[in-house]
Amino acid sequence: MSEPVKVAVVGGGSWGTAMAALLTERGNQVTMWALEPEVVESVNRRNENRLFHPDVPLPPALRAGIDIEEVVDGARLVVMAVPTQFTRGVAGQLRGVVAQDVPLVSLSKGIEAETLYRPTEIIGDVLGPDQPVGVLSGPNLAREIVRGQPAATVLAFRDLDLAHRLQPVFSGPRFDVYTNDDVIGCEFGGSIKNVIAVAAGMAAGLDRGHNSIAALVCRGLVEMASLGTALGARSETFLGLAGQGDLVATCLSEDSRNHHFGRELAKGRSVEEISHETNMVAEGVKSVDNLLSLARRVGVDTPLMNLVEEVVAGRSTPAEAFERGRPTESRHELHELIQQYPATTGSQDGADR
Repeated sequence: MSEPVKVAVVGGGSWGTAMAALLTERGNQVTMWALEPEVVESVNRRNENRLFHPDVPLPPALRAGIDIEEVVDGARLVVMAVPTQFTRGVAGQLRGVVAQDVPLVSLSKGIEAETLYRPTEIIGDVLGPDQPVGVLSGPNLAREIVRGQPAATVLAFRDLDLAHRLQPVFSGPRFDVYTNDDVIGCEFGGSIKNVIAVAAGMAAGLDRGHNSIAALVCRGLVEMASLGTALGARSETFLGLAGQGDLVATCLSEDSRNHHFGRELAKGRSVEEISHETNMVAEGVKSVDNLLSLARRVGVDTPLMNLVEEVVAGRSTPAEAFERGRPTESRHELHELIQQYPATTGSQDGADR
């Protein structure tokens, strides 16, 4: 797919709009479906998404529509950019409309509460096992990308040849795309890092200092790899863009919803107060219970995610949770890291490249 492609971006929020703009700039014919009529109107008439990216100009060639069937009709690539909790319902609207050979790329980073499915699993469950479904994940803060700042990401499909064919559709002078066939690792990296970023935001809000936050990010990476590999991912994926890359960006950037949410929690505010003010809930807050259910299923210890859950549930203040979360026994770091990142030999075809 080196030639321009007809692309449907399903979801007109912050990240969906940024991706639609980027794909349009690559010369593709892009139409974006949005639930909100005001988004459709502002994109088509003003080349701007006033609701999610006010005062940021969008490519004039980008179009938007309110009828999802019209938007995806004839598309040769569908990009799913809806929150995880809405993925099943929206995917249901695509059943019978999107041809079985059309690849879908998920941008969502979360876990479905009822099934504990990852977004690609949800889409596959709705559209059937023959639908090619992959994920795009990495340190991709939407606000930076829509403003033209450079970034890199990972495009993962179980069929690595398909990932290679789609790579040039997304790649551009300011957006480097690497391929991977570890869909499980890329999706769990994106989900787990959101929870760790809430913890990092709380630490920043408590003014614990850069040393403490750096340690938290490092411990979060080990926690991510521990749970991810127990659930079927490859450990080396978490050393790439969809793992530590996304983790660092989300934990340190104040543009991150999850980091911001953690900072607000550190001020003593409740989840309900923060959600009402921002009109959104950070994905890490929505995913933490689901990820902890998976951790219990595979017997993996997740102290940082436990800490976030305590605060979100209102059982502890952030200061109390951090104090209780300190290790009380001696630990040997090298032994623990080797367990999560064993030396690998032979082919690593799925590593970022």
